[in-house]
Parts: sequence; C-alpha cells; structure tokens
Amino acid sequence: MSQTFFTQPFNAISCNQCRDLESLDFQFTMAFQPIIDITSGQPYAYEALVRGLNGESAAHILGQVNDGNRYRFDQACRVKAIELAARLGLPDIPGCKLSINFLPNAVYRAETCIRATLEAARTFGFPLDRLMFEVTEGERVEDPEHLKSIFQEYERQGFTTAIDDFGSGYSGLNLLATFQPNVLKLDMALTRNIDRDPVREAIVAGIVLVAQRLGITLVAEGVETREECKALKVLGIKLMQGYLFARPQVECLPQAATAGV
Repeated sequence: MSQTFFTQPFNAISCNQCRDLESLDFQFTMAFQPIIDITSGQPYAYEALVRGLNGESAAHILGQVNDGNRYRFDQACRVKAIELAARLGLPDIPGCKLSINFLPNAVYRAETCIRATLEAARTFGFPLDRLMFEVTEGERVEDPEHLKSIFQEYERQGFTTAIDDFGSGYSGLNLLATFQPNVLKLDMALTRNIDRDPVREAIVAGIVLVAQRLGITLVAEGVETREECKALKVLGIKLMQGYLFARPQVECLPQAATAGV
C-alpha cells in the first residue's frame, strides 16, 4: 500500500486531531441504525453510517475521499462514531456494540493505526469490548493477508470483527477462506424476497451451515418485510438489520419496531 494515504506521519495523529474535521476539506456526521436480536427484541449493535451535515448521503461523502485524505478520514470516522455513540448513551444499553465501518486500504500498520481509536474510547468512556469493526466487500482488498493481520490485531484488542455486505463485491467465499471474522453480515441482495425465492433461500441456508461450522455469527441486512424476517428466522438467523425495524437516524439511536416479527 502506498504511504501517500498519509497526510502526516501516522504516529503523530492524535484523537483531538482526528476530531478536527476542518483539515479534511469537508465535514460529516454519523447516522445510527440498530442490528436487532429478534429473539429478545433488543439491539445487538448500532451501526454508525457516515452522513453529511445537511443530510447528504454516504455516497456523497465517500465521493470526496481520495488517496490524500483516506487515512485521516478513516481515523476521523472512528473517533466521530465513538464520540457520538457515547454522548447518545449507547454504553448504557446492556451488551450493545457500536459497529464502525473501516477502510482496509487506509490502514498501514494495525497496531499503530488503532491508537486514535483506543484514545477516543478512553476519552469518551467507551468499553473496548463493545466495539465492532466492519470491512465491506465493496472495497477491493489488494492484499488479503494484510486485512487478515488487521483483523488479528483487532481481535487481540478485544474488538469484534465483521465482514459487511457478504455475498456481493469482490471476494465472497475466497475472502472468508483467508480469514474468519466474528460476524458475517449477509448482503441485502441475498435477503431480498427470500421468502419467495428458493434459490436465495438455498444459498443462505448454505451460508448458515458454513457459519455454524466456523463459529461465526450471522446478521441479515436489508430486511424490509415480516415475510423476509420469518424466512430468515426459520433458517436460524436471529440478528437482523433493515427498514422493517428502523431506518438510520442522524445523531440519534432509533428505537427498533419489533412488534409482530
């Protein structure tokens, strides 16, 4: 990976500097969406999703990320997510995690690049074992072994690791064969209309079996109907995320609607 990702030496960047978004040339905030345990109705985690200050989409913000600011943006996202979640009281929800997306191509050395995260957790009183880091399949991973080393360091720190959007993007089962995270989040392309699509049902059933064999927790993303929820529950998936339960809300921890599911 090219060191042009760093706008200054990585060991010089502190938590306070990552909170200084002026140096990014654009500003952003976070929306939060719950991942629900449908057996208890309680949130397993809240995912932090980047948004513009005026409600601009994640795509609008990510479109401003380039090689020159990728590292600082990745670090700033972590700090912003932890700061907002702590302020909103997420640590007071028993067992609930904060899920943060990270850019693997922005991490040079995991043990060094995690310093701002650790400092932010200390500053805002956020338990380290309640942090979950998701890498999306949508970002091409040039070096899977590098990503594996990142995940190993994160797990050593006590973080939960996750692959987001599993079943889409660049890698799929090849990525899973390289390393096994704590959590797999099934892409909405697999969960959409699963209640009336025997092909998707068969594929997800196979992934459930693999996850069980490997000791990996599954989350179904993009759940929008009670029928989808029921079909996924029958397959053995109890953690779900989607508009059926709650839409993302900016700087707010939305309550999930679980009645009737």
